[in-house]
Amino acid sequence: MGGDFAPGHVIAGAVEALRASGGRFSVALVGPEETVRRALGRHSIPEDLLTVIHAPEVIEMEDSPMAALKAKKESSISVGLRAHREGSVQAFVSAGNTGAVLSASTLILGRLEGVGRPTIGALLPTAGGSPCLLLDAGANVDCKARHLFEFAVMGSVYLREVMGIQRPRVGLLNIGEEESKGGEVVLETFGLLRKSDLNFIGNIEGRDILSGGADVAVCDGFVGNALLKFGESVPSFLKARFTMYAQRSLKAKLIGLVARNSLRSVMRDMDYQEHGGVPVLGVRGVSIIGHGGSTPKAFKNMILRAEEMVTRDVHSRIQETVRKHYG
Repeated sequence: MGGDFAPGHVIAGAVEALRASGGRFSVALVGPEETVRRALGRHSIPEDLLTVIHAPEVIEMEDSPMAALKAKKESSISVGLRAHREGSVQAFVSAGNTGAVLSASTLILGRLEGVGRPTIGALLPTAGGSPCLLLDAGANVDCKARHLFEFAVMGSVYLREVMGIQRPRVGLLNIGEEESKGGEVVLETFGLLRKSDLNFIGNIEGRDILSGGADVAVCDGFVGNALLKFGESVPSFLKARFTMYAQRSLKAKLIGLVARNSLRSVMRDMDYQEHGGVPVLGVRGVSIIGHGGSTPKAFKNMILRAEEMVTRDVHSRIQETVRKHYG
């Protein structure tokens, strides 16, 4: 029931994912059963591949996360995550209230041993083609050095296991590249990262992200969310500027036509639908959060990403790596 176009886009995306999977997995839709089945009636899919779990309550986007979780214990978010904890499903996907999904994932699934703060990230495009994982993207505004270090560890494991990057380059987002730059927390984090066996490349600046200077960019959620929201505005800005330029002259229009295909490719790289959603890293399970405006394509990719994380046992890999660093 999460997202601006639920349950229609959610169900359509689930159907697309099932068709793309060739029967590798099944999907459980969690929500008010009558509402879900009514929307499901528009699609033709075998019942053994698509089931419904009844959850009579819905946490709305404007609800306070913690208050809603306490007041709506039978919400689709809580019921779905309990099903994951109990083992009847192996992963949870939602485009609902981000704070509620993050809080419920932490409370219901529990944190991995040694992880102080579960985190959510964002995959940002780079000039080199491989995305840069920004951690934290808004879940943790006030962080200690240990938390930032954990983000680096979890991000490195995720990129290695899911993206196939064997030695992800970790950069600490700062106001300068010099080792002496930054506040007390950043300076302490720099020391922890330098002493670790992570592929730490030092401090990076905001400009290094899109240029492909790092595979993991580490920062607190305040900085990360501000950077992410700025990045989300770039595609619409570029479209507006190209349109304005093309209106100036016939020559400009011809240049615009030539550049159109290239621009489409660039926009596709910056489109959140291609990656679907971002995982909650640091919890005992697989929980993926999508954009509120997720389309069926985005939901399909979220589900396929969840399958990949289950298959590669990512949260267990994170647990092993955290234990190695903290004993």
